[in-house]
Amino acid sequence: MGKPLITQRRGKGSPTFQANHTRFKADAVYRSIPQGKTMKAQVVDLIDDPARTVVLAKLLYEDGKEAYVPSAEGLSVGKIIHHGEEAKPEIGNILPLGKIPEGFPVFNVEVKPGKGGNLARASGAVCLIMSKSEKEVVLRLPSKKVKSFDPRCFATIGNASGGGRTKKPLLKAGNNYKRKKAKGQRYPTVRGVKMAAYEHPFGGKEHHGAKTKKGKGGSPGQHVGSFGARRTGRRKRA
Repeated sequence: MGKPLITQRRGKGSPTFQANHTRFKADAVYRSIPQGKTMKAQVVDLIDDPARTVVLAKLLYEDGKEAYVPSAEGLSVGKIIHHGEEAKPEIGNILPLGKIPEGFPVFNVEVKPGKGGNLARASGAVCLIMSKSEKEVVLRLPSKKVKSFDPRCFATIGNASGGGRTKKPLLKAGNNYKRKKAKGQRYPTVRGVKMAAYEHPFGGKEHHGAKTKKGKGGSPGQHVGSFGARRTGRRKRA
């Protein structure tokens, strides 16, 4: 007798497969400040948050409010940063993209003005400002893609802290298991073709499932492999 696939079990959203959110420290978002105003903030603490790979910086603003943002490489406790349109393009300062000179590295970039940082938030991530105009600012993202943004979107000068994280070897599978478990990710993964026939549609000794794409209207047991894929095969690099 068969049993539900691991993808089907995870899709139910039971606590078994959820990340332990109680261990997460804080939400890392830009606080809203009055338009045209620049505020000073002091870095009062640097926090290692299990929810993300980058170090969090706890900021205390001059009006007494606190905020948490991804820390820039080189930022230290006690340093004063500036947040606003009139801030200087220095490491750790938060400015609109339209006020940052071309060629500067930035991270924690907003996709829409006022939405909070969305892009380049992982450890060591950095974007480069390629060109500017009155209506848009063009960035090269960590994925090497080039994308245009509204000049009013905020970003942090520098690159995200924790660079070189992936160069440290894990050494054993247990370390990778704990790293994945902290974020509710799946590890280890077993290929469907290595399972028994009752465990997976691709399982068994022969006939390892359909090789063609499947549509989105099938039964839940068919939702494996190239399910609802727009394209298949290797993508050629230019």
